[in-house]
Amino acid sequence: MRRRDFIKVIAGCAATRPLAAYAQQTTKVPRIGILAPGRADNSDTALRPLNAFLAALPELGYVEGQNIALERKFADGDADRLRAQAIELVERRVDVIVANATPAARAAKQATTTIPIVAISMADPVEDELVASLARPGGNITGTTFLGPELVSRRLQLLKELVPGLSHVAVLWHPRAYGERTMAGMVKEIESAAQTLGTSLQFVPAAGPDDLGLAFAAMAKARPDALIVFPSPMLYGHYARIVSFAASNRLPAFYAAREGVELGGLASYGVNLPDLYRATAVYLDKVLKGAKPAELPVQQPTKFELVINLKTARALGLTITRDFQLIADEVIE
Repeated sequence: MRRRDFIKVIAGCAATRPLAAYAQQTTKVPRIGILAPGRADNSDTALRPLNAFLAALPELGYVEGQNIALERKFADGDADRLRAQAIELVERRVDVIVANATPAARAAKQATTTIPIVAISMADPVEDELVASLARPGGNITGTTFLGPELVSRRLQLLKELVPGLSHVAVLWHPRAYGERTMAGMVKEIESAAQTLGTSLQFVPAAGPDDLGLAFAAMAKARPDALIVFPSPMLYGHYARIVSFAASNRLPAFYAAREGVELGGLASYGVNLPDLYRATAVYLDKVLKGAKPAELPVQQPTKFELVINLKTARALGLTITRDFQLIADEVIE
């Protein structure tokens, strides 16, 4: 290469290099705020499905630190802290807020009406006034629902089949887990089922993690035949403690999610939460590509799973019939 041509090449590289650097600097990396009511450690059951959501992002082409930035906020069960963290994400001008469960969605909605919110695993977003309707949310929130109130009566029916002579059931619930109308709907559903089944109910409240000890003491004193755990992000996060209490008191316990059974509980009936969380990642992708939450229908689950732990049943002296095992989606040996 002649010296003059070489100088031209060098000059050309020098001219294009700043342009390439400028293009890299101006390529906007979307910042996603992840707002969760629970804890950031593995003792929180809710971290499992949230990790499934995060694992789905690379499958959609998003790699943290390369073409997406994630800001994680965990409230450790503190409602005031959750609200403050939602405001902090808004002040930091994140592009989208991913709200883990209804409490986080409520906090995010109170903090902003403009930043898109993708909510995962809402109970009843219409009754909780998070969206105008499932088909057309109408605001800045969309996402997925696990159909909370509709399934509580079915869980009591299944528990009645599992426990012969069932007459008195403790219901562990978090009264403010969701909005007043959603919680009232759950109570009405299970009370109606209990009346039909000839079963009495003992509602045992736990307003927060610190109340679980008192709730356990109240149940142990009443000596119920079995336990049903209402849907609640807080209770879900403490499934390990609830399973341990039920085991030490030889109490058949029915859960809203399979994680309770995987930890040693008797049975569960509900949506597969890791699958639901993975599906919600698709909604984040759509929003990042320009879709408006107001026009994205809230996704409802179409499949529910019944999971039974045979080892736990044997420890409780229960016999799970062959017919019942056949209707189960999974039997843990």
